Amino acid sequence: MMTAIKDRVRSFIVDNFLFGDTSYKLSDSASLIENDIIDSTAVLELVAFIEDNFGIAMVDADIVPSNLDSLDRISSFIEARAQTLAA
Repeated sequence: MMTAIKDRVRSFIVDNFLFGDTSYKLSDSASLIENDIIDSTAVLELVAFIEDNFGIAMVDADIVPSNLDSLDRISSFIEARAQTLAA
């Protein structure tokens, strides 16, 4: 399931923040903030995408780099939250 989540998030990031530039090699662990891929406005778009596509309601405490700064971190956050919702 983690791969499917990561693929959906990667597609969203490439389409919305890299403007479809598939030549950019976005590694799973690369910092989206340090590599200037997302800014504060993009974070809000990412949060809306996660909420809309994965049925997760995010609170302010969730919107931190430790959850949203790389594909690995985003996927892990979504996976953990999905398991909590399923329990």
